[in-house]
Amino acid sequence: LLKQNKENTMLIAKFLMVFIALLHIYFLILEMFLWDKPLGMKAFGNSLEKAKITKVLAQNQGLYNGFLALGLLWAVVEKSSFSIHIATFFLSCIVVAGIYGAMTASKKIFFIQALPAIITLGVLYLFN
Repeated sequence: LLKQNKENTMLIAKFLMVFIALLHIYFLILEMFLWDKPLGMKAFGNSLEKAKITKVLAQNQGLYNGFLALGLLWAVVEKSSFSIHIATFFLSCIVVAGIYGAMTASKKIFFIQALPAIITLGVLYLFN
């Protein structure tokens, strides 16, 4: 029964990691390609002037979100026991980035970015 619970828990954790990876791919698209477009400006509350000034910085930030997404997807497809370590590293990076973003930019970043990663870490270690 414990083995079955562990397998189910890992399946849930992998599902959550894919969800978080997709979320970060969405962030990448917003920051790298839509930053100075209506959807990007609305998402981040920017004016066109501010978006143009900060576009290069946002593109760099978007690239890092892409790296986080790829790291989580790597953890999902990795077949060895090392996958838990990969997932822990990338989820922890997301938690730190989300907390920092909440402290410096907007409190909602905690709920959008950090909290899902914290929940996923909890699920990941539920039976491990």
